[in-house]
Formats: sequence, C-alpha cells, structure tokens
Amino acid sequence: MNSSTFQSLQEKVRGNLITADHPGYETARTVYNGMVDKRPAAILQVTQVADVMAAVNFARDEGLDVALRGGGHSAPGFGTCDGGLVIDFVNRRGVRVDPSTATARAETGATWADFNHATNAFGLATTGGIIGSTGVAGLTLGGGIGYLSRKYGLSCDNLKSADVVTADGKFRVASATENEDLYWALRGGTGNFGVVTSLEFSLHPVDVIYGGVIIYLLEHAEAVGQLYREKIATGPEEFGVFLGVHQGPEVPFLPEEFHGRPVVVLVGGWTGPHDEGVRQWQPFLDVAPVAGSFLGPLPYPVLNTLFDDSLPKGLQAYWKAEFLPTLSDEVIKVAKQFGEGVPSQQTANHFYPINGAVQRVPRDATAFPYRDSDFAAVIAGMWEDPADNDANVGWVRDYAAGLHPHSAGGAYINFMDADDQSRITDNYAGNYARLASIKAKYDPDNLFHINQNIKPAG
Repeated sequence: MNSSTFQSLQEKVRGNLITADHPGYETARTVYNGMVDKRPAAILQVTQVADVMAAVNFARDEGLDVALRGGGHSAPGFGTCDGGLVIDFVNRRGVRVDPSTATARAETGATWADFNHATNAFGLATTGGIIGSTGVAGLTLGGGIGYLSRKYGLSCDNLKSADVVTADGKFRVASATENEDLYWALRGGTGNFGVVTSLEFSLHPVDVIYGGVIIYLLEHAEAVGQLYREKIATGPEEFGVFLGVHQGPEVPFLPEEFHGRPVVVLVGGWTGPHDEGVRQWQPFLDVAPVAGSFLGPLPYPVLNTLFDDSLPKGLQAYWKAEFLPTLSDEVIKVAKQFGEGVPSQQTANHFYPINGAVQRVPRDATAFPYRDSDFAAVIAGMWEDPADNDANVGWVRDYAAGLHPHSAGGAYINFMDADDQSRITDNYAGNYARLASIKAKYDPDNLFHINQNIKPAG
C-alpha cells in the first residue's frame, strides 16, 4: 500500500501517521529486538482514543494486519509487522496517581520507569517488571511478574480496570463491574481482545527498599540455589528476589577478574523494615564465597532500573521459558550445566518466584492459570552481533530442552518467542477454552492476531 491509501485515515486522526516515504519512517519502524526487521505500511503514533478507534476501523475495513506497540519491548517483536498498520503509543506515556485512593492510571505507552517515577513520589508502587524500559501494558496483559509478586501478586492481579477499543471500533471499559468477561481475559490474555488505551492499578506502600545484587562464581550454584529455594518457600513475602545465571557483569562492585566468567546472581529487595532486611539477606552472604555484592537502602525505582543501561534497544534477542513446580536439585544442575556456556554479558537465565500472594488467587480467577507453580524460568538470550545469531539461538533452545522435562506444562506468555505458538494451549492450561470463547465475542475475525494468538472459538 502506498501513502495515498492512508489519506482517509489521516483525515480522521490527530496522531502522526508515518508511511515509508516519511523521513522518520526508519526510526519509527524499529523495535526493541534487533533481530526483528519488518516494514509496516504505516505507523500511527496515536494522541488519543479517537485515533485508536479510527485506526481499528480503517485496518479492519481495509483488511490490514494490525500490530500494537506499547512500550515496544516485546521479545518476539509483536509491536510491528510487514505491510500492515502499527498502532503506536510512543507519545502516550502519562501516569496519573491518586494517593487518596492508592490508585494510578497509566497510558499504554508508559514504561515501568515512567510508572515508578510517578508513584514513588507518593511512596507507592505496584508489581512491575525487572527492566524499567519494559512497557506497563504489555507486561500487565501477559500477567506481570516482578519484584513485588510474592507480597502483592502479579501486575494483572492489581489491575482494577482497563479502557479498551475492540475489533468493532467501539470503546469499552473492562472492570469487575463492566464487561466482566473482557476484564477476566485481559488479565493474562495479552493483546488478543482489543487495543488497551489505559490501565488503572491498585497501589501499595513501597518506597525505599533494602536490596541489590549478590554475585557468586557458578561453582557455588548448588549451595546458593538450595538455600534460595528454602528461603523462598518459607520466608516472609516481603523478600522479593530472583536467582539468575549470567556472565559476570562489568560493574564496580565485581572485581575485574570475574568479569565475563559464569556466575550465579541474586537480585531483588526486601520491602519491610531495613534492619530486618539486613537479617534476611545475611544467610546469602554466608552460604558461599561472595564474588561481589551491592546491598543497601534503594528507592524502589532504582531497583527496577538496575539493568537498563546494559540492555539497550537493538540487541539481538531470542527467549524461551517454563513454569516450574519447584526449583529442584535437577533444575539447579541444568542451570549450572548451561551456565558454563552463557554466550554474552546481556544473556540472562532467571528464576522468578511466584508463590505467596500469586498463589492466593484461584487458577480460574484471571486468564493467568499457573497459580500453583513456585517459579517462572526465562532463558533470555540477548547479544550484540548478528553473526552470533545461530550459535546463541541454539544455546537458548538447548537450554530450554534441558529445562522442559521439569516443567509444570506451560510457560509465562511474556517470555515466549515468535516460534512458540504451538504451546499456546499449554500456556493457558484450563483457561484456554474460555479465552477462545471471549475472543470469538470481541474479535471473531481475529483482527488482533500478531501476538501469542488465541484463536476464536467456533
């Protein structure tokens, strides 16, 4: 399609409509994952809900593919497409906090760095991601695992309402009292059901936490992993920490001799009183020789952005994931085995705890079903040089194959890559049939299919 085809859309919107002949096209079409190189027919940088309604109607009537871009962090690159229309919220990043009700409303282009900056001014937060540049909407709609999950549940558990434009171009509010079926589906069902234009969250008292990073050489993986498993199973829910396998990062608190070597890391924070935080972290300082550590009082937004500088837009990326019933000795052995070959300093294998508050929500209360698994594992392959793609993708796939026998059956939808569509029913387990029925109601022709796609029932 050429730019003249979009003239009728341009007349109905106030946002910036960018086609291939626009000087900003090359910049506008790029997404976070450098492996994804697609050329949409047009990118609409929306300014308001009216733009979204017009774009949905135009794409549907013209038979165009539609890609939705919030924060733009989608590992599979679902925020773009070839030959279709991208609805881009890059200019809609506002966050409004109401401290009197402990709620916040975020626009779809907001990142967690945006959100946490706004809420921390009031000493409040909700469960967000691990990287500050991750989009609020994408993370939440896929479930939303983060440092606060054990204490306050998933991001989607804290979602009070969402404004949505569905495939018929109509504006709807999804909440516990309006369009309840849509509200249920959005909490884990991703962008399958419409274009979310804003999200309202419950907030909790989180200000300065006690936390940071501890790094050990990989040879101590068993001792660290076993203690970690015990503490996550029995310890207070204020302790929100993940276990990871990395290359030693080039950070000031890690001696240069350990840079690039295989290491085990603990990252996160304690949200209770700081003196108790010192006591909660101490066993991890004693369990094995520490190669480097950085612990102390941190504003929560600082914890949420610790890795941002090392993970810029444009890295090559390929991810795999599993839900795990537990962090068994066998899983720790697999992590140690593949940890010897972590291919880059950006690559990360993390085990996120999802017990505590996450498990107090019934499996069928939201679209996110894995409420009885203790951990979500991700193998996030990220690197700089495209010449390394085959080798690094192979490492991620081999590692995933090693973890899969220990899986609970499915995996966290936000960690799945573009070639994981075959796992969609497993990833939603017993909730898939209900999701397919709701999809048929709100998007019977599957307009919104550039995602981990739920097919309409019938």
